[in-house]
Amino acid sequence: MITVIWVGFVVMVVLLVTLDLGVFHKEHRAISLPEALGWTAFWISLALVFNAFVVFLYAEGGPEWFATRARDLTGREAGLQFFTGFVLEKSLSVDNIFVIAMIFAYFRVPLAEQHRVLFWGILGAVVLRGIMIGAGATLMARFEWVTYVFGGLLLLSAARMLVIRHDNFQPDRNWLVRLVRRVYPVTDQFDGGKFFTTVNGVRSATPLLLALVLVETSDVMFAIDSIPAIFAVTQDPFLVFTSNVFAILGLRSLYFALAGLMDRFRYLKVSLVFLLAYIGIKMLLAHHHPIPTGVSLAIIGGILSVGLIGSIFHGHRDTAPLVSPLRHELAVLVARTVHQGKRAVILLLGSSVLILGVALIVLPGPATLVIPLGLAILALEFRWARRWLRRIRVGSGRMQRRLKKRVGRPRRGTD
Repeated sequence: MITVIWVGFVVMVVLLVTLDLGVFHKEHRAISLPEALGWTAFWISLALVFNAFVVFLYAEGGPEWFATRARDLTGREAGLQFFTGFVLEKSLSVDNIFVIAMIFAYFRVPLAEQHRVLFWGILGAVVLRGIMIGAGATLMARFEWVTYVFGGLLLLSAARMLVIRHDNFQPDRNWLVRLVRRVYPVTDQFDGGKFFTTVNGVRSATPLLLALVLVETSDVMFAIDSIPAIFAVTQDPFLVFTSNVFAILGLRSLYFALAGLMDRFRYLKVSLVFLLAYIGIKMLLAHHHPIPTGVSLAIIGGILSVGLIGSIFHGHRDTAPLVSPLRHELAVLVARTVHQGKRAVILLLGSSVLILGVALIVLPGPATLVIPLGLAILALEFRWARRWLRRIRVGSGRMQRRLKKRVGRPRRGTD
């Protein structure tokens, strides 16, 4: 009866992909930022709901006919492995978005046509991941040494990710792109959402086809990274496949939500390098010093948090920022949204510290240290805070000079 679960999940995925890409987003149009954020939240929420179903499925009170070797896991362990795998795959998909965005920017794919490439790219990714997961599970079950191979691949992938940037991105060297150019004449002009067009009576490929070829090729490369990575978290085929698929299903909406922020993700990309390196080391130590899933989840969250915070506050220092493929109004809207969000976070944090410092004037505590700290946080975005901080510095400097004069002045009546 385990087949029922697998068939039911595949049918659900087909239905969701059909509704998402074939009904709700079948028109060739630019996806707005609020719409992209809404769909991203929907896919994440759906994954969390399925996470709860996994806990029930593997729990002691779950269906008895769901009997595999994975039922040795408790519901809590299975739920934790699914969630960790989902977070890991979702994080690695961000680098996939970087590459897709660079492909679109290189070929200058119109914003309204990017959705069509992603449509076929996601369908190909789901099928490809299913095949690779099946092959990986078979190898892991038969040969223990495959764990070391996967660990080494992840370390090599981390090194490769560290050196690949947009300024050394050369898609024309891709062997599939060169093959397409040999088989078909390629025009530089787009013909709406068509992959082929007719130029002077000759059937020719459009740049949209080259973009699709590169997107599918990049997904093969990222599958080589992500499939071994998920096997470092869990070796249960059902958890591996479902966490991978849920991460892929939201890739289209996540792309339109994040691609406009390419210049803000310098350190997040670096954090993915450390993430792959950690997972590779985890696999190499699996047979000697296994790392618990909870510890891995905490480490993954810490690595991503450091990269995200560094990108938000210092991403503008990149000497060669990544180029966003989302141009004009959408890119401007995304940039404004990020800036306003950053101001809101700084306002909330700085105000909280400042209010605490004011309260410490009456309550016991170092108010003279906390108040300037709150103003220093607010000064990152607000001029009035910088003015007040400057006044405090000037006032404290005057007070220090007065104290030095009083201390150095000789007392009356002394020899």
